[in-house]
Amino acid sequence: MTATAARTFEVRHLQLARALFAALAAIMITFSGDHSAPVGLSVFSGFAIATGLVFLLSCWLVYPAGSRSVPMILGIVTIGVGMAGGLPPLRTDTLYFVLVIAWAFVTGVVELIGGIRGRRTGDPAARDGVLIGILTIVLGIGLLLVNPAYSLEYFIAEAGRAFTLTGITIGVGLFGGYCAIVAVFLGIAGFSPRREALTEAPGANTSAGETV
Repeated sequence: MTATAARTFEVRHLQLARALFAALAAIMITFSGDHSAPVGLSVFSGFAIATGLVFLLSCWLVYPAGSRSVPMILGIVTIGVGMAGGLPPLRTDTLYFVLVIAWAFVTGVVELIGGIRGRRTGDPAARDGVLIGILTIVLGIGLLLVNPAYSLEYFIAEAGRAFTLTGITIGVGLFGGYCAIVAVFLGIAGFSPRREALTEAPGANTSAGETV
C-alpha cells in the first residue's frame, strides 16, 4: 500500500471543506439585507479563518512532506487577514476593501503559481488550483475598480421607497458572488472522480478479463 493510498484524507476533502465555507459565506451575504462594511467584514472574517484552518490542517492530513508550502502560506495569510477583519471597532469601508483586495491578490497569486507548478509534476488537483487562483485575482481586480465612496440614490415605484447603492454594497456583493462560484466549482471538483481512478479502471478490467 502506498503512502497516498494510506491517507484517510485526500485533496477532495480539502476541496469540499472549502466549498462548504464558501457556500455559507455566499448564503449569508445573499440573504442579508445589510451589505455594510461591518456585515461584509464579519462574513469575510469567518470565511477566512475557517478556510485558513482547513488549509493548515491539510498540511498534515492531506499533503505529504515536501509539498506543503502552498497550503501553509495560504493558511497563514488567510487566517491573519481574517483575524484582522474580526475587530468590530475597525470595520470600516476602507478596511474592507484593503483587506479583501490584499487577500485576493496574495492568495490568488500563490494558488495560481502552485497550480502551475503542480501541472508540471502531474498533480491531479493542479487545474483546480489554477482556476481558483485566477478567479481570486479577478475578485481583487474587480474590487479595485469599485470606488468605496460611490453612492447612487434610486427610487423603485413598486416598493414605494428610495434606495441607495453604495461602493461597499457593490464590494460585499462581489465577494458574495465570488464565494458562490467557488462553492459550486470546488463542490463539483470534490465530487468528481479522481484522475487516478479513471486511469486505473481500464487496467483493472483488463486484469479481470485475463483472469477469466
